[in-house]
Amino acid sequence: MTIILTDHAKKRMVERGITFKQVQDTIEMPNYTVQKGKKTEAIKKYSEKRVKVVYAAKDKYIKVISVM
Repeated sequence: MTIILTDHAKKRMVERGITFKQVQDTIEMPNYTVQKGKKTEAIKKYSEKRVKVVYAAKDKYIKVISVM
């Protein structure tokens, strides 16, 4: 499935030193997820940090709203 990043998500990735690969891995293989309405929070722990990706799954793509 295609992953689309909002401008907000791109800005947060740069500010926090998070790569697109980490975002993709967090969505595809999270340690756990939290469902909040239509949005999903995927969390994955890496050796150096924990990444949280907030996204909404659409029919043909995933829209990443924010990255922490």
